[in-house]
Amino acid sequence: MTLMKTAYFDCFSGISGDMIIGALLDLGLDFNFLKNELKKLDLKNYEIKSRKIIKNRIASTKFDVIIKHEHNHEERNLKEINKIIKKSKLDNETKTVIKKIFLKIANAEAKIHNKPVDKIHFHEIGAIDTIIDIAGAVIGLKKLGIEKVCCSKLNVGTGFVEFSHGKWPVPAPATAEILKNVPVYNNNAEAELVTPTGAAIITTFAEKFGEMPLVKIEKIGYGAGTKDLEQPNVLRVFLGEMENNGNETINIIETNIDNMNPEIYPYVIDRLMENDALDAYLTNIIMKKGRPAIKLTVLCEVENTDKLCNIIFDETTTLGVRIFPAAKKKLDREVKTIKTKYGNIRVKISKLDNEVKNIMPEYDDCVKIAKSKKIPLKKVYEEVKKLN
Repeated sequence: MTLMKTAYFDCFSGISGDMIIGALLDLGLDFNFLKNELKKLDLKNYEIKSRKIIKNRIASTKFDVIIKHEHNHEERNLKEINKIIKKSKLDNETKTVIKKIFLKIANAEAKIHNKPVDKIHFHEIGAIDTIIDIAGAVIGLKKLGIEKVCCSKLNVGTGFVEFSHGKWPVPAPATAEILKNVPVYNNNAEAELVTPTGAAIITTFAEKFGEMPLVKIEKIGYGAGTKDLEQPNVLRVFLGEMENNGNETINIIETNIDNMNPEIYPYVIDRLMENDALDAYLTNIIMKKGRPAIKLTVLCEVENTDKLCNIIFDETTTLGVRIFPAAKKKLDREVKTIKTKYGNIRVKISKLDNEVKNIMPEYDDCVKIAKSKKIPLKKVYEEVKKLN
């Protein structure tokens, strides 16, 4: 039995990007480390600040992004945002998660406006402060070594909110779209308590929504919001350890397709993986009357089943899918950085009952070194193997 570092987000007063970062700073995330990592985005004309404040007698950390010039609060499309992320000096794993969160928001906007994703121009979401909030949350969760994220039901608030598309009831349309299949409620607090940014971040990281799991609590962080309410407008995050026996229950979605253009399959796989599929793959099969066909298989968390089925129905010619549960047992994993004669390389170490079963180098690190040193990729792998 091993222990897993777990964060439980208690969203009794909602969640937003700045509240997430505030709570992570309150848990011990080093502000200067965060500041230096965010500089890798190469964004200009902003600064970040962190301060302790009191919200309804609760000491909490307030995180702010200050924009120095109004014109920086501009529109950007997904391609432009991805370009900023790609050009940054952040590590590839962090870049991938940031882009995944922005894609989640873009898909929600595309759905509610009935437009293709590449035609969506963000307003509030394209602003520098939102890019900082999303990147900062991803950086902070990774730096704190959080392996599992769980979350309470989300208090979304009530009333109306005004933004670039007009006046809408809470939750705003994009937020509501992102929160499909997530348990939500309101306690009549007249405010927008869950923002699109907060919704996109937490639904990307959280594996479960609902009651707090059995966790041995080590720290509690409070991230302050901007609103003054009867209840404290703070996000409470519990950080601790929970037992991990490696057993999980997932769903398998399958469908057989014999009448679709094969050029479409790579796009379908990409969409499924970008929308929280654990894996998605194709198998050649022979159907009745000797007809060649493709079996599409998707592995997913139970709560993501409906979302992924909808993508399959939208993007393929299938008339139906099969869904069945499966037990999943996985090895404990940790990532360490080792020094080689070629440079530092991250390795994934897999264990069962504290016994090492596999040690595998990070592909991206090895490729980067192979290219920079102009040596075969297999030599980099061999060097890592020698050190183990």
